[in-house]
Amino acid sequence: MAADLSRYDDWLAWLRTRAAADPDVLVVWVGGSAATGGWDEHSDLDLEVLCAPGAVGSVYDRWLAAARSDFALVDVWELPVATWPDGRQAFLHLGADPGALAAPTRIIDLHLSDLSDAHRHVDVRRHGTPIVLHDPDGLVVLRHDDEAALRAAVAETVDQVRQRQSTAEWLVARALRRGHLAEATALHVRFGLTPLVQLLRIRHCPWRHDFGLRYLHDDLPGDLAEQVEALLPGPDLEARSRACFTWIRELLDEQLPDRQVDDVD
Repeated sequence: MAADLSRYDDWLAWLRTRAAADPDVLVVWVGGSAATGGWDEHSDLDLEVLCAPGAVGSVYDRWLAAARSDFALVDVWELPVATWPDGRQAFLHLGADPGALAAPTRIIDLHLSDLSDAHRHVDVRRHGTPIVLHDPDGLVVLRHDDEAALRAAVAETVDQVRQRQSTAEWLVARALRRGHLAEATALHVRFGLTPLVQLLRIRHCPWRHDFGLRYLHDDLPGDLAEQVEALLPGPDLEARSRACFTWIRELLDEQLPDRQVDDVD
């Protein structure tokens, strides 16, 4: 079922008009949960804007200025310039106190990039099918990412988990033995849960192996997401940590299959 974007109709109309009038704007599409699934009343609107090479900074400045002028923005979070080497990103809030979830969310995640093959080629397994708002030259191409590069990234991830797991388990255990609960909690999530999920993703959806702890219920089959969530930090963190690292060792011992990643629907 297509996502109901109607609460963003004013923004969608604004985007189409701005894009058509700006020669430096080549492509605009909606991504995120509207494209991948899971869209609900508290989803933000993820926007990808591709600009003429070298123009992303000036487009970002004038689009943000226009948004401030045309909408009653309650809040704006601009990510540092260094966040993206060839782009800019900001979160624009159209409603107050979104964290209260008292009303449907109205937040725009506006991400602009210079046009490149890396940005215009979209792997739908990772990002879903984009909802294209502006693409007069047909620049958006739906295709799978390079398999060799993906295989290399997966192999490096597995190798790092394998090398690190003994040190990682010691770090968590030491923090717990010292009574440093905050440190142990952070280390458990970083070096226990996160690599565990990486290994599970490599088995079940390798093209999203780097998505962290998000979308677990979408990406992992059966009750695996619930099993992972049972290892989230809790009052029995020592036992949860042991179980987490035991599971990691089991996955490593099973020798994760060298899957083809471009032949899975």
